[in-house]
Amino acid sequence: MTRALSHDDPLEGLPSRAKVAELILGGHPPRDTYVGWQHYRAHCGLLVPAPKISLQQWSMIPESRQADYDLYRQLTNANLPLQDTPMHDKVGKLIRRRLRGNTMKQDDPTRAGVMVSGWGNYGKTASVCSAGAVFEDQWLQLHSYLNPGALPGTRDLHAPVVYVATPVTASPKSLCASILGFFRAATRKSATLPELVRQVADSLHDNGVKALVLDDISRLRMHRADDQDVLDLMRAFMSLDVTLILTGVNIPGLGLLREAKWNKKTRQWEMPPLESTRIHGLEITQTEHRFELIELDCFRYTTREQIQAFVNHLDGIERHLRLLKAKEGMLTGGTMPEYLMRRTGGVVGLLGRLLEDGTQEAMESGRELIDESLLDEIVLRRDEPTRPPDEPAIPAGLPIASKKPQAKRPRNTTFDDHGPTAHTGA
Repeated sequence: MTRALSHDDPLEGLPSRAKVAELILGGHPPRDTYVGWQHYRAHCGLLVPAPKISLQQWSMIPESRQADYDLYRQLTNANLPLQDTPMHDKVGKLIRRRLRGNTMKQDDPTRAGVMVSGWGNYGKTASVCSAGAVFEDQWLQLHSYLNPGALPGTRDLHAPVVYVATPVTASPKSLCASILGFFRAATRKSATLPELVRQVADSLHDNGVKALVLDDISRLRMHRADDQDVLDLMRAFMSLDVTLILTGVNIPGLGLLREAKWNKKTRQWEMPPLESTRIHGLEITQTEHRFELIELDCFRYTTREQIQAFVNHLDGIERHLRLLKAKEGMLTGGTMPEYLMRRTGGVVGLLGRLLEDGTQEAMESGRELIDESLLDEIVLRRDEPTRPPDEPAIPAGLPIASKKPQAKRPRNTTFDDHGPTAHTGA
């Protein structure tokens, strides 16, 4: 028989089951619409985690409240917070600097853009959208939540940031339709491309758009004529007082900026000298000069600073998780950091998926604790490559991953004197 706590109820303020169910089942509109983007901006990072209680406290509350608490902590564990990692901060700093400079330009006809590249599950979209939401908040506060360029007598939306996913079958018309779809603007099926481009230009201006985020730009392939036309159209948008922010997987390998090479010292992609401008060479060079490419990295485990950054990230996740038998150092103590690095390669998305699945398994099995034996039961597929070309695998059991030494040419020993024993055969 359970009894309610008489004083200092640890579940005071816990939402009801109906409220939690509303959070789970309510869903959210697509982010590539004005309503969906505003919903994301207004609710990003606002989920209040379930209160922390021990197994003993949990056993002393009524069964109905136990069920409510378990449901809420499942919601908490499935929504890990977006933390200020070194990679996230690097992307956010570049985007903020570019937007701040572009919005202050007066006479420059073209606004420089940003390309954010990285492998899958590196958190490109999350980092870019977070930086865009912060910029929009600041921009709205600066202008008292009014569109400074609004026309009298109109009721245009004020959308400083527009988020659009690159169409699967990209063409200039489909890209225009996707941008207009953000505002739910009506389009005619018989509209020509010049008419659609003009409608997009008017929509961007009338709605006060300052940043246009085009996600999944890696869907473009430069050997297709339509995709090359889409790239030309994107460059045309840069003259509309709009900052383009493009995200995609392995952008340097797509040919958007010519084939790039990884610089181990600067840890960035660099463009080699252009050898020929036979086919679209001039246009691609212009794209290279108008965009700054930044490579979103994963966690490293080589230097003490890198190790500490990874451990700090694990500590933030550990503080957010809700398990009844969780103890301090569950993710940061012992060999757990090295284990998690080996399992995920330091990729933020894979790490989050592994720990989310681990918390579900811990709750369903009643173990209520994450350890290596529990995570061994979680199957995690990790596609290669998961890190830039110069990063080796982490040696098992080492607190600091040592890089594999490069093979050296063997020394010529023909004229070496091995002593008298070598000549006597002893």
